[in-house]
Amino acid sequence: MKKHQLAARLREEVEDDFKAASSAPDSSECRRMQTQTLAAVFQTYFRILKCSLDPQLDRRFNHANGEHIHHGFGLRPLLVPCLDGLGKFSHLINVDFMGDLLAYLQKLAAGDSTSKTRSGTCLQLKLTVPERLKCCIVAFKIVRSNLDALNIDLREFFVQLYNILLDCEPERDNHCETLAEALQIMLCEGRQHDMQRAAAFTKRLASLSLQFESAEVMTVLVTLKNLLQKYVKCRNLLENDGGGGSIGGTVARYQPEASDPELSGALSSILWELALLSKHYHPAVSELADNITNMSISYNPAVLSTLSPPDAFRTYSTKEGAFRPPIHQAKPTRKRKSNHVSAVSFLSSEQIKAVEDTDSIRKRFTTHFKVLRDIKENESLRRELNTTLSSLRLYEQYKARKSKKLKKVTTG
Repeated sequence: MKKHQLAARLREEVEDDFKAASSAPDSSECRRMQTQTLAAVFQTYFRILKCSLDPQLDRRFNHANGEHIHHGFGLRPLLVPCLDGLGKFSHLINVDFMGDLLAYLQKLAAGDSTSKTRSGTCLQLKLTVPERLKCCIVAFKIVRSNLDALNIDLREFFVQLYNILLDCEPERDNHCETLAEALQIMLCEGRQHDMQRAAAFTKRLASLSLQFESAEVMTVLVTLKNLLQKYVKCRNLLENDGGGGSIGGTVARYQPEASDPELSGALSSILWELALLSKHYHPAVSELADNITNMSISYNPAVLSTLSPPDAFRTYSTKEGAFRPPIHQAKPTRKRKSNHVSAVSFLSSEQIKAVEDTDSIRKRFTTHFKVLRDIKENESLRRELNTTLSSLRLYEQYKARKSKKLKKVTTG
């Protein structure tokens, strides 16, 4: 028995030593550490979201930092990384916390949280446009990654996106990039939308595209083409009839100031903005606008457009200052004199006189502009001469006054 006990103890000691010396970690220990790390990360994320709903944060931060804004994302520099992390690890969130999380995201996207201070004054929550768009994007990512376990209506997030579109500023790059991502996730992908909602977004995006740059206009047009390809009845907005064709919704007249897309009556309007965009200076914008305008009701493509709104923004963005795509100019060809002479020999007498007249006119213009340039140079030289002469006169007067003062001092 003693020998068996000694052998068992030796085996246990050898196994412990082997585990301590082994470089491979224990799977159960790794799983436990990963669970604790994930719980701590999500706890930090939820705490940031809860603190971001406090409107008094704006007042404290303004008082401490003097209205300073971090990288265009407002007074909450931790909110955007928190939202990015929630969107990245949305498939690992427990389903029990989904309801509260979406409620917080809805409040942040709306920006309607208010609180009272000790003095009794009400403070309003202020979030920037990219932060509100990020909240909508994260909500859609969470629902899609947990589609089997959730059955939630995201109508309020569509309403918030419909209202956020009016606050987008085209000169802000972060606005446009986040807006392109939101249009891709919320409108171009996922489930089918209500017809009134699709028409309302189509009309509002077309109206806002008139104040955007070429990259933003291409992003909007790609979204419009995707919506019109999916929803055939929305193509009645391309008709010239009163009321947008033959379809009328529950609202008989279009209301552009409506805050709810389903109550705007967009099916009673017309996409007249495409006629202006077809004359755009950018050739890609005008070509795509013509393509959308010529899309008929019977047109039913088998394959939808492969270009997404973020890809369109990155392709046609002019951040670096160059025209995208670049315009290839034709190289000027030099004509030889012999060819010119041989070509002139085949001309008639009237055409030869016209050529000679143009040459004489060109020579007269060149001499005329040379004379004008000489006159301007002469005038500039005369002005410089007058200034130098006046400065010399003033210096002589100064010397004369100084000499008089010295004589008075010496005589006195």
